Amino acid sequence: MVVVAGCGALKTAYNHGDTLLYWWIDKYVDLNSDQKIAVKEDIRDLFRWHRKTQLLDYVQILKHGQKQLAGNPTTADLTADYDDIKNRTQLLLNKALPELADLAMSLEPDQIATLEKKFASNNADFRSKNMKGSKEDQNKFRYKKSMEQFELWFGSFSSEQEAIIRKASDARPLDNQIWLDERSRRQQGILTLVQKVQREKLSKEATIPLIKAVIDENFKRQDQSPHKAFLEASEQASIQLILTVIKIATPEQKAHAQKRMQGWIDDFTALAAEVH
Repeated sequence: MVVVAGCGALKTAYNHGDTLLYWWIDKYVDLNSDQKIAVKEDIRDLFRWHRKTQLLDYVQILKHGQKQLAGNPTTADLTADYDDIKNRTQLLLNKALPELADLAMSLEPDQIATLEKKFASNNADFRSKNMKGSKEDQNKFRYKKSMEQFELWFGSFSSEQEAIIRKASDARPLDNQIWLDERSRRQQGILTLVQKVQREKLSKEATIPLIKAVIDENFKRQDQSPHKAFLEASEQASIQLILTVIKIATPEQKAHAQKRMQGWIDDFTALAAEVH
């Protein structure tokens, strides 16, 4: 939501986030009438917890980001930020473990088949967008996606700045087949889990640790992956790309980023104060 929403619009997006998440889940498994009622309530409960316990933490993260932007952030700083984001994502998923278990236990074979088809469709979309054409074409597409995010934060860049950013972007390792393989592995892990739960009619007590194991394994994947060297190099190169943008940003561009972050700080603060 933070990525797609502008200042002010973030509040609207968050306040409709439960509906958006429900639609997203429904798109993957085609919920039946009983599931729809349960999933909507579970999502509402998750958002209540998130609003009460997480949003003011996000305010502190953004304030920390403002301080970093005003100074000279290092590779270690951004690595720590990245780890913090991963930890918070894992916390959110672990909070939802009981609800995820309920959903997994309720899935029927035809819904699991729908999930598998959706994964296949997503992968086909990934191939068509990220693996099209030559290496130069793929680098250009990746650069354009990065620039969309940088422009959201900093506003427009000069042609000279764009050339520097393009060079840093292209310096990142490029192997979209590895990213596709990693996506497919995660998807297969989910499919294997829900198939086991459905086939063996597992209890909630038996399902929760299986889901947690999948979540934990995905967050530790970089250390265990046969593509470890590539994944580590990609992470470090992406951090260097961000540092490059910060380094070449003008005072006006940094002020643009500071203003955007302040808008999100104000929105998160207001959202945390609202009671639903």
